[in-house]
Amino acid sequence: MAINCGIVGLPNVGKSTIFSALTSAPAEAANYPFCTINPNVGIVDVPDGRLSYLSEAFSPKKTIPAAVEFVDIAGLVKGASKGEGLGNQFLSHIREVGVIAQVVRCFENPDIIHVNNRIDPAGDIETINIELALADLETVEKKAEKAVRSARVQGKDAQKEAGIILGAVGKIKPLLLDGKAARLAELTDEEKASVYDCHLITMKPQMYVCNVDETAVNNTNEYVEIVKKIAEQEGAGVVVICGKFEAELADLETQEEKLAFLEEIGLKESGLTALARAAYHLLGLRTFFTAGEDECRAWTIHAGDTAPKAAGVIHSDFERGFIRAEVYSFDDFVKYGTEQKIREAGRLRQEGKDYVVADGDIIFFKFNV
Repeated sequence: MAINCGIVGLPNVGKSTIFSALTSAPAEAANYPFCTINPNVGIVDVPDGRLSYLSEAFSPKKTIPAAVEFVDIAGLVKGASKGEGLGNQFLSHIREVGVIAQVVRCFENPDIIHVNNRIDPAGDIETINIELALADLETVEKKAEKAVRSARVQGKDAQKEAGIILGAVGKIKPLLLDGKAARLAELTDEEKASVYDCHLITMKPQMYVCNVDETAVNNTNEYVEIVKKIAEQEGAGVVVICGKFEAELADLETQEEKLAFLEEIGLKESGLTALARAAYHLLGLRTFFTAGEDECRAWTIHAGDTAPKAAGVIHSDFERGFIRAEVYSFDDFVKYGTEQKIREAGRLRQEGKDYVVADGDIIFFKFNV
């Protein structure tokens, strides 16, 4: 399952620093624009206290968390949609991700160059959003032109399809012209399907990542408040991160050292933990677990997936030969303590092919191939 999040923003806002801390894999980071040209890719575990609880209870040989792929995409600049700053190449990288995390500089530091020589979160966000919108505008205009040509030379079915496409474009285009996202358009299911193959960048879920300095990590600052206001208007999420702290945290070797560091600066969890979890949920993903003495594992599915679909995430044979699923909830495991007591309480269920897996289900699949 492609589970990836693209980290975007202007040059020198801290994208590569945050990426390196996220993945504990060094990305090239430097005090000049476009130091990242080819996207860096890293896999990040999604922290989940439920999996930790199960692991303590079962003491398995292996514990395997869910994961999200993060892609560090080079800094965009004004004119990127027209090819400025290698913009076309960078925009193509963004089209390939499932969700966008836009890093916004919310700190002052005269030693770190800002591409526009000023700290202006609203202006930075506007620059990025306009470039993404302009890139999508060109895409939907081409889609509309193709639909019109097709309707002229083909039959009624093509004309009907063209009408749906033009209806979708008619709702999306005014937003893009205004520098706003296509995802804000109120489209019918048919209209959404008609433009799906456009892979519009601004149709992707987006969140803002405020990169702050040490003074704002426990509180906020005027720049963060500006970003939160913009995000609220768009219905987007916000995660606040101090890239400097996260880099220092990533350098620590043991979990005990990391926890002590967080406690020292007054944080319950790292900003990157919050970012990984936010990306996971923005992608519409959910988690079910398998648990036993050999392995406790978090498996990733999409919200709304049925039991056979979830079984197929483990192995295609599980889906093909699905018989039933034995299911109990994580909350019931906490309440009763053991699978046997859950069974005695009548809380272990036998579910069939139509069962929609809930987040936090613990499942044993029965299958026959």
